[in-house]
Amino acid sequence: MANLQENRRAALLMMGSMAAFTVNDALMKSLSDDLALFQTIFLRGILVSIAIAILAWRMGAFTTPVAKTDWWPIFLRTVGEAGAAFFFISALFNMPLANATAILQALPLTVTLAAAFFLHEPVGWRRMIAIGIGFLGVIIIVRPGLDGFNIYSVYCLAAVVCVTLRDIATRQLSKETHSMTVTLVSSVFVMVATGCASLGEIWGSVTPGVAVALFGTAVSIFFAYVFSVMVMRTGDVAFVAPFRYTALLFALVLGYVMFGEWPDLFTLFGATLVVTTGFYAFFRERQLTLKSDNSFQSDK
Repeated sequence: MANLQENRRAALLMMGSMAAFTVNDALMKSLSDDLALFQTIFLRGILVSIAIAILAWRMGAFTTPVAKTDWWPIFLRTVGEAGAAFFFISALFNMPLANATAILQALPLTVTLAAAFFLHEPVGWRRMIAIGIGFLGVIIIVRPGLDGFNIYSVYCLAAVVCVTLRDIATRQLSKETHSMTVTLVSSVFVMVATGCASLGEIWGSVTPGVAVALFGTAVSIFFAYVFSVMVMRTGDVAFVAPFRYTALLFALVLGYVMFGEWPDLFTLFGATLVVTTGFYAFFRERQLTLKSDNSFQSDK
């Protein structure tokens, strides 16, 4: 286990990663009036793929072979990444930043549930209740059938499903395959797919201001990936993971400052349920991990 100083450093890195991801989302949203959807993702993809390729090269990923059994999980992960990019950016273009980010905070719950069903990982009744309450929070945010509901809320839910697929596929990868190789494959695939899709769109003009925003998305994504990799190599996952919810705080601030958006009380209440149950799920998992470690030590 990491010591307290390492965990504090990892917590700061996790918050830095969430801030970088949220800045990327805000900048992407700011481009919605100037560029077409697929054009935006494609142009960002060029810059991001170059940055990831450089990082992968520096980390020795190109000299590490990919295990043959990993190609199927890599394919599923890539499909999930592409679907998440399409659905989430579509939602960002058409709904408040904080609302979209709040729905995305259900990810730890959906990944836990999917791991229980598909990977047969144990999930006790307490965490199942927490997951149910968390999903109730998502329903309150989305509000199907009410005035606040629109199709892009469904798009955001579809993005959650896609990211869940991506994360479950990632868990199936062997330790021999370098993580940056997998990340680069996904990035290049999204770039190529959206580049082809953008041929059917009317491209917007890339003015100097647009170019700066695009460059900002690439820089923020680059640091988000770097920080997220450093997090996994620094602190205990069970300690650090709850700090991912700082993304919602960053989204609230950026949404208000950049777009004049502020969620209504229903959205804030639903987001609170999602975050609270997510915290409980992480806390419960940490308890079980410590209990298992103590039992192992006593058996030695």
